[in-house]
Amino acid sequence: MEVLVSLLILSFGMLGMAGVQGVSLRGNQAAYYRTMATTLSVDVVERMRANISAVDDGDYDDVVGAATANCFAAVGCTGAQLAAQDIFDWSATVAATLPLGASAVCLDSTPTDGTAAANACDGAGSIYAIKLWWDDDRDGTADQVFRTTFQPL
Repeated sequence: MEVLVSLLILSFGMLGMAGVQGVSLRGNQAAYYRTMATTLSVDVVERMRANISAVDDGDYDDVVGAATANCFAAVGCTGAQLAAQDIFDWSATVAATLPLGASAVCLDSTPTDGTAAANACDGAGSIYAIKLWWDDDRDGTADQVFRTTFQPL
């Protein structure tokens, strides 16, 4: 009887340890996604800094990314074409890195609003909002968000 009670106590302890391990894994995965969102936002800001004339012209404002063959040819491309190529490449990286990853780069006077379905960019002001959404808990909805801003000098 004492052995059965000991086994019962031991099994509850092992179940508790397994639960703690599961919570730890979920926390580490969430931290990884947040780190990737931070890295991705820095990536697009650096792309914008490298093409500052297009930033000043508003070419990064809520642009739909597009592949531009001239950007990879010897003839080069315009700042607006490079902006579209940057957003195209960056959005593909966001989608590949974050589960249900969605993104927006836009001029926005209220950078803390919007959802993955409707980014709520108003095109006002001089501050660019970088918004990223992803499905942190894998329930089928992109409910986790990371937002940051970039103000060109």
